Amino acid sequence: MLRSRRQRVQTFQKTVPVSVGRAIGSAIGVGLTAQVANGVLSEQPDLFGKALLLTALPGTQGIYGFLIGFLVIMKLGLIGTPTGVPFYKVITVGQGWQMFASCLPVAFAGLLSAIHQGRACAAGVEMTAKQPDQAGKALVLAVFVEFYAVLGLLASILLIYRSW
Repeated sequence: MLRSRRQRVQTFQKTVPVSVGRAIGSAIGVGLTAQVANGVLSEQPDLFGKALLLTALPGTQGIYGFLIGFLVIMKLGLIGTPTGVPFYKVITVGQGWQMFASCLPVAFAGLLSAIHQGRACAAGVEMTAKQPDQAGKALVLAVFVEFYAVLGLLASILLIYRSW
């Protein structure tokens, strides 16, 4: 059983790769789109607003990972007034692994969807360069990929608050 704050921190360290994985996916997705956007903006600087929106969209998965990481910190009682777990609650190793498993849906959905959303947004920037009035359609198609990241976020939230 995990009784000390140090042991809780060690349990939390199991969830750190989850947030890092999402951040990596978001960085790759934003980077892919930014490369295409910079090329387009060098020739058509008036499309900056449309390219900016499409470039920022893959970064939302990183925000979801941050949110889940913060919820785990609160659930483990490492900061503030924890939700559902007083500081004196005993946390078992099994519960630590359960918390880790609760973070996996958001990790995998975020990592993969951020990369693929970056590709969709990069194609959207290219489409916007050729037909500036079609930027809305490019955004809608990129949001379809976002839907699966939101499902992963929802699954992780439900699992975090369902565990112990």
